[in-house]
Amino acid sequence: MLKKTGILFLIFLWITAVGAVFAKDAGPLFHVIELNGVITSPSAKYVAQSLEEATAAKAEGLIILLDTPGGLDTAMRDIAKSILNAPLPVIVYVYPSGARAASAGVIIAQAAHVAAMAPGTNIGAAHPVAIGIGGSGEMDKTMAQKMENDAAAYARSIAKTRGRSEEWVEKAVRKSESITADEALKLNVIDIVAADIEKLLSAIDQKTVTVAGVKRKISTVDAVLDTKKMGTRQGILAAISNPNIAYLLLLIGLAGLYFEFSTPGAILPGVIGGISLLLAFFALSTLPVSYTGILLILFSVILFIAEIKIMSHGMLTVGGVISLALGSFLLFDSPEPALRISLQILLPAVLLASGFFIVVILLAVKAQMRKHYSGTEAMIDGRGKAATDIHGEGKVFFQGEYWTAMSDREIPKGARVRILKVDGLKLVVEEIKEDN
Repeated sequence: MLKKTGILFLIFLWITAVGAVFAKDAGPLFHVIELNGVITSPSAKYVAQSLEEATAAKAEGLIILLDTPGGLDTAMRDIAKSILNAPLPVIVYVYPSGARAASAGVIIAQAAHVAAMAPGTNIGAAHPVAIGIGGSGEMDKTMAQKMENDAAAYARSIAKTRGRSEEWVEKAVRKSESITADEALKLNVIDIVAADIEKLLSAIDQKTVTVAGVKRKISTVDAVLDTKKMGTRQGILAAISNPNIAYLLLLIGLAGLYFEFSTPGAILPGVIGGISLLLAFFALSTLPVSYTGILLILFSVILFIAEIKIMSHGMLTVGGVISLALGSFLLFDSPEPALRISLQILLPAVLLASGFFIVVILLAVKAQMRKHYSGTEAMIDGRGKAATDIHGEGKVFFQGEYWTAMSDREIPKGARVRILKVDGLKLVVEEIKEDN
């Protein structure tokens, strides 16, 4: 027994020693995240959280794989602020080939301790964008100039902090200049051009960067990469903050509520519509939205509802379709292409939504026309059978039910009767005389 215990103890020590050797030999840890699509508030929160996780894991650095057409000025500044004040090196890598760092992506790349690009990528075309409901891409000249000057100064200050070209980033803001990866390297806009992450790590090994005011060298020998994915909650928020998704949610929400109000009792369309509308309002609060566009879309729904109540021979429906189309085109009136609705989404959505509203209107009008042939009115002149003798009052069988019947004449049991009038829950009837 003692011998077995000793053997087990030696095995335990051997496993522990091997584990310690492997732990000692493990290289520096790098967290890797992807920042794709339009830069919005959820994007900024994702970067901030990723930095916190990398710091807690004692990572050597955070690598951000960037591919963006641009985004919101406020979200861009939040990301830049997080990177500039990060307690560890941040490497922004425009990757893979075909990716871009446009507009807001320019500033994010400039804020990085190391800015890198893959061959076949581009960077540039920065421009400030207003945010929020009521914001619009069409600003007066004075305000536009102020925003441009502010954005240019901000870009220059970040480029200066990282020792990169101040002249070029100002051109990117003021003249929307865009360049390739090789041109960016030549103009000192970025630090490295690398074909993949392995070559990137090899290129930045022992590179000196300033982190929180202190110079330090980045070590990448035998680096361990830990790729982090966006969480479910963050993914949903990022998805609905896309202008195309936000617009579709708005239409689905309005259509669902419209259907519920037009045909009360359906329940499910109302629930789906309510949830979609709440998500749409969240998304719209993070995007540059025009009041005019929202009001036109809401007005179109009012016109569609009015068509059911007022017989305008289709004039209100035509007005609703026009209002919906105009509101959709004006909803995201931004100079930033990434913050506008794609025509491939907008045109089919307007046609489908208009078709839906028109179909519901036709069904509602058809149902209203049928009201004259339903209810108590439909019972008048109906035929039934006397279930009992009727002496002033009795019972008749009509459409599968027994009714209390009244007549000013005696009617024998089994006789056929005709309904003259409906008085509450009683039927006024008369006997149908057979003409032999």
